Amino acid sequence: MKKILREIRMAGHSNILIIGIDSFTGNHLKAHFEEKGWQVFGTSFSIEDTDKVFKVDIIDSKAVIAILRKVKPDYIINLAAISFVGEPNHELFYKVNVLGAESLLESICKSGIEPKKVLMPSSAVVYGNQNEVSLHEGLIPNPINHYGYSKYVGEQICKTYFDKLNIIVPRPFNYTGEGQLSTFLVPKIVDAYKKGCDRIALGNLDTFREFNDVKLICWVYEKLLIVDKHSEIVNVCSGNTHSVRQIIDKMQLISDNHIYVDVDKRFVRKNEIQELKGSPKKLESLIGKLDQTFSLELLLERLYKS
Repeated sequence: MKKILREIRMAGHSNILIIGIDSFTGNHLKAHFEEKGWQVFGTSFSIEDTDKVFKVDIIDSKAVIAILRKVKPDYIINLAAISFVGEPNHELFYKVNVLGAESLLESICKSGIEPKKVLMPSSAVVYGNQNEVSLHEGLIPNPINHYGYSKYVGEQICKTYFDKLNIIVPRPFNYTGEGQLSTFLVPKIVDAYKKGCDRIALGNLDTFREFNDVKLICWVYEKLLIVDKHSEIVNVCSGNTHSVRQIIDKMQLISDNHIYVDVDKRFVRKNEIQELKGSPKKLESLIGKLDQTFSLELLLERLYKS
């Protein structure tokens, strides 16, 4: 392990440490940065150690500090989070999303390393219900569930470290892609069409969300890492929304198959946010215009054929 690290530093490559590298987003970021020639290291809560991945609990400050000192990352992305809104154990949201975030930031400070940038992703759900069509960073957050509460408190924790570390807090809106669990909406729908199902049970068909491509998220995160800005909270969004009903319609065209949709009240959440649409204005002021080659139609077709 020491030999690998020494060779990387001599070669002058950028090192990135992805906390939660075995997550859905982590796997895509790993592939993205490796393709760019970066040296990618990561941590996992569950998988065993390898040359570049370390098993660790983010709350274990001593272990995290040891990893930071070994890798000496130029960049860090924290993906350790409970992100499934329907998680029944509410305590986990606060243990991981709040205390875990604070533990990581404190560990970075104590490690003595000085990363060029730390990304601490939050979530667009912190906005809750707003009297605005397009949600922007100037709005006062109004979360309506434990996931949203925990991510908002996590943001506040991050702000207390703005004077110590170069931090950016992205607020990603909905995104999906290969490898996302079927407990999430788009994979569930696409899997049903791939399997040739006759029926599918879904919740509210007329809520509007951004369904961005995870590959776009990777592209944006790279830009946020290397841009000469910090101490910012910024939307990661496209500003394009679609309803669940529209996704069904698109999948019927792609698959040339019709599935009957049962609206199951078990999947209709209380205090459902009618529309989550972000304003990318601040994001584009930081990193430039978004890559316009990503679209929901191409994403759904890619998922269906994968």
